[in-house]
Amino acid sequence: MNMKSGLITTLILGLSLATIAQSAKKPNILFIMSDDHAAHAIGAYGGRLAKLNPTPTLDKLAAEGMLLENTFCNNAVCTPSRVSILTGQYSHVNGAKNLGAKLPEENQYLALEMRRAGYQTAVVGKWHIGTQPKAFDYYKVFHSQGKYHNPEFLECKSPELKESKFTEEGFSSDLVAKSSIEWLKNRDKTKPFLLLNHFKAPHGPFEPAERYHELYADLEIPEPASLWDNQKNGSIATRGFKNELLDQIGSSVGDRNTFRSHGGKIKKAEREHYRQLTGKDKTKFAYQHYLKNYLRCVRGVDDNIKKLLDYLKQEGELDNTIVIYTADQGMMLGEHDYIDKRWMYEESLRMPFIIRYPKAIKAGTRSDALISNVDFAPMLMDYAGVKTPSYMQGRSFRSIIEGEQEPADWRQATYYRYWMHMRHHYNPAHFGLRTKQYKLIFFYGTSEKDDGTKQTPPGWELYDIQADPMEMNNLYDNPEYKAVLEKLKLQLTDLRKEVKDSDADYPQIEKVVENFWVGGEAAAIEISNQLKEVPFVKSKKDKADKKGAARQVNKEAKVF
Repeated sequence: MNMKSGLITTLILGLSLATIAQSAKKPNILFIMSDDHAAHAIGAYGGRLAKLNPTPTLDKLAAEGMLLENTFCNNAVCTPSRVSILTGQYSHVNGAKNLGAKLPEENQYLALEMRRAGYQTAVVGKWHIGTQPKAFDYYKVFHSQGKYHNPEFLECKSPELKESKFTEEGFSSDLVAKSSIEWLKNRDKTKPFLLLNHFKAPHGPFEPAERYHELYADLEIPEPASLWDNQKNGSIATRGFKNELLDQIGSSVGDRNTFRSHGGKIKKAEREHYRQLTGKDKTKFAYQHYLKNYLRCVRGVDDNIKKLLDYLKQEGELDNTIVIYTADQGMMLGEHDYIDKRWMYEESLRMPFIIRYPKAIKAGTRSDALISNVDFAPMLMDYAGVKTPSYMQGRSFRSIIEGEQEPADWRQATYYRYWMHMRHHYNPAHFGLRTKQYKLIFFYGTSEKDDGTKQTPPGWELYDIQADPMEMNNLYDNPEYKAVLEKLKLQLTDLRKEVKDSDADYPQIEKVVENFWVGGEAAAIEISNQLKEVPFVKSKKDKADKKGAARQVNKEAKVF
């Protein structure tokens, strides 16, 4: 080897070692996300379920890091929320407004940016987006929603290799944790990693591992007061005129909703007993069935997170790793007699967010800063040394979680919009804003396309979250809040412009917004009366009575 070539070799080696050293300074990132795990089903968040000790591992994680109290999704549906996390964009910008959304490889921005920053990237578990995670170095994801037992996986070990498809025996949460640990063992340890560990649980249908079947068996799960007395929650948009649409809007715990309820999902072993019950007894039985199986699935997640953390500790990497726990949205656990998510009510809107990184985040801390899921990608990229790209709408909140005061120009409200009007769980389309004190919701109640779906009565709801955290008192018609209401409507108008949400392409929505922004009560009553007279039916071909409609809808809903 001559002197010149030796010098070049030395230079290349030096640069390679410098690159490795630089990468080593960047923290690893373990981003753990479950599906439909409500913050109020985590002990550290408090609430009626905390005394059941549902999440000992997550509670310990919160004690060792920071818990964010006001983290919200911008669209409480699985696919849209996941796409917002990956893109840093709102649903109306990234195009993922519903469950059928796709995200091409070139738009899987978080993975692409982190790879450019020198990270090895992987996603394991639930993906639930119409296109595969091709932008990641490695993926092993469920086919579609995934099954709780013996799920089918799609795996690609490298971008240059073909995808394989196979069934793996076991319980989904166990398999996700096991597969994540296997990837961590075999990863390129010269690079920092970004691992997205996505559990299916506790998404319905709630099918816990056999070892959890007796958990909570002898306990009575505390019920929310609003299950029985909803007081002044809701509006004509969610209840109908004089409550005449309670049997049509919002899937219920018991049999309030004709079309869909948790009671309708109770399986053969207990179905006959459930059918023999009436009134309050029937709802109580459905609620206990719902919550116990949901919380059993939660425990499966919590136990498997412990396995992940124990492995990182064993390898000496735990304190070098940013560990995040969140969910793609919250979940209604019987509040207001609702199941599922989709609503802009707190239990559905709020995402849990716990973060541990002892090198920069003080243990046992909390923040009430308003965080949106569009902020996740910018924050993760910030730790990788990547400046937030102009195409992302979110903003890094790194300084906040590291203990600094909220920046003077930090957001004063988060934006929310649910597009899937009366689909699957019979939630009317709506949008609104959430400040630290108030929430304003406008249920415009119509589809973005003229697809034959019936309009529901438009209506407004205003809640003082500080005074009324359970949202039991709609203040929209309260004259004492007139000035607050006017200010919030102006703020909502400005916020919609800021996030680039417009109904210019949806004339039927634009017309409703124009006609009902102020007034329109008589027209809303007329719409409610018409819907009561001719009930909502999902399929235009379905001309049967309500029971027939219920059977058809529940059959269609099984694919989601």
